Amino acid sequence: MDLSVTTMAFPAPSSLPFEIVERKGRGHPDTICDALAENLSVALSRFYLDRFGRILHHNVDKGLLWGGAAAPRFGGGAILKPIEIFLAGRATTEYRGVRVPVEEIAVESARAWIKKHLPRLDPERHVRIHALIRPSSPDLVDLFMRQSAARAAPANDTSFGAGFAPLDALEQAVLQVEHGLNSDAVKHASPEVGEDIKVMGARRGAEFSLTVACAFIDRYVADLAAYRAKKERLRQTVLEFARPACGPVMQIEINTADGDSENSIYLTVTGTSAEAGDDGEVGRGNRVNGLITPYRPMSLEAAAGKNPVTHVGKLYNVLAHRIAGALVADVDGVAEAYCTLLCQIGRPIDEPRIVDLKVRLADGAALQPIEARIAQIARSHLAAIGELWRELLAGTLPVC
Repeated sequence: MDLSVTTMAFPAPSSLPFEIVERKGRGHPDTICDALAENLSVALSRFYLDRFGRILHHNVDKGLLWGGAAAPRFGGGAILKPIEIFLAGRATTEYRGVRVPVEEIAVESARAWIKKHLPRLDPERHVRIHALIRPSSPDLVDLFMRQSAARAAPANDTSFGAGFAPLDALEQAVLQVEHGLNSDAVKHASPEVGEDIKVMGARRGAEFSLTVACAFIDRYVADLAAYRAKKERLRQTVLEFARPACGPVMQIEINTADGDSENSIYLTVTGTSAEAGDDGEVGRGNRVNGLITPYRPMSLEAAAGKNPVTHVGKLYNVLAHRIAGALVADVDGVAEAYCTLLCQIGRPIDEPRIVDLKVRLADGAALQPIEARIAQIARSHLAAIGELWRELLAGTLPVC
């Protein structure tokens, strides 16, 4: 592999005049699609392991959410037409004469995720799940199965991953706000707060601003005055979650498109715009670290739904962030790190073609004394890549 360690010859995003960071919350249609694709991959992998003792080839990383129709009203409205979700991809549908119930797994796993994470959305009445999954192509199945005889699994694609660490103040604030607003504590205290929460953060010099789009649930809002009061309370809650990262110099705006009538505010029946206002697609939302960061290195790869054993489009994006984080945490003198990994299809996943490591050194630090340690950390994480699938199946490595 070609491994390079260099110092960053460019300013940190936090030092630039402007910075933008975004997160689409768990109820956003794009995030729903990512979550359902990944949930399906996990469900298939577990079925393969339980029945055959090994994960079989699959890539179910295509998905579309076609929004429904709804009539929200103060005090409670109605769903008029269901949301349609199309899960597509390739999977092993038969192995050693045993049929794999791929469509049933797709529908059941989607309904289970919706029931757990979107409690106001009835997966039986409000959603229709369409499983459009065909058998894997023979060449990719053959490539996947070669892992049995190989020292390391061969890559399922020619792809790259990119990661960075640590999160700066704006990135932390955006992540903390969405996680906080979708926490059990906030839902209990403010049940009108839906799961479809999008946070757009911006920094102009030293001034931070957050624009939050939050779906309010109509049954918990009596009238327009109550909506405005709850929106102001939400603004104060956002401030509390963001202040530890950003400090007091902050502007927060909630649902900035609101008008002056019941039909011109962000009111929903179920807490997600998917019921009527928006559609979704796999890969259009958060990267594997949960953020959209145009001022940072990113891959546009849709990690969700790709197989967790050989697809470097998933593994390398997860691993790049992990390597960058380890460099900052474990190497004295490294204040910031970027990691980019590239692999060719068919090449062992622990032997990327390119490992590009960029570090920003703390004041007074020099690269030469720590360069070998930086390279060693990257190599050790690559050597352990064959175990990442265990964490992905356990749910401890979220990819959206």
